Amino acid sequence: MTQLTLSKISIADIKRVVQLKENGIRDYDWTQVETIVLTPREQERLGELEKTLDADPVHLLNESTIWSRAIYPLLQLSEQDDIRVLAGVPIQATYPTFSIDGIADGVIGRSVTGRIEVPYLVMVETKRGIEGRLEIQGPIAQLYGELLAAARLNWEDNRESVPDTQEIFGCYTIADSWTFVRALVGAIDSDRPTLHTENSREYTEKTHSAKILKTLKSIVGRAIL
Repeated sequence: MTQLTLSKISIADIKRVVQLKENGIRDYDWTQVETIVLTPREQERLGELEKTLDADPVHLLNESTIWSRAIYPLLQLSEQDDIRVLAGVPIQATYPTFSIDGIADGVIGRSVTGRIEVPYLVMVETKRGIEGRLEIQGPIAQLYGELLAAARLNWEDNRESVPDTQEIFGCYTIADSWTFVRALVGAIDSDRPTLHTENSREYTEKTHSAKILKTLKSIVGRAIL
């Protein structure tokens, strides 16, 4: 069995174990979130966040500072009932011919006693190397690995009532810029599953915080229907 580690995974690794089909960056039906209504409190929080970020040189801050000041406060606004945001979440899943394990930078999902039971969205915060450059591998392969793991976990959670094709969402951030990914993972219990992905446009918190939050709320809403 092939063992894949999220921190080391490559697109070539992904292609060896699944049939991958990537769609381009464009507007999709799931990115059309204009009908999502934000509460006055949410709008106020977004205004405060944009004002704070406008005064910060975000691209010069380290990842921990960006996470605490920009990423997590926006993620937290998508929480409701038992849907929670957790950071640094171990994630592991086993398919018939391969396994994936590692740490997801962030997860939105159904939480029980402080742990994520069912992930709805997984995320990667793009890291910089010691010279300030972005990771050579980039966030895409790691995010695809997380999407595969999350889809398998959701399928195993209740395989009698969930379809063989799983819809799962992810996002990666670079500083305060967000890109969302919708994945359809099919033939989950076969020797060679399928992974089809769609990528949103890039949204920056300083100017698109409402769009980001509406997208997060839409994803949560789709998952709990």
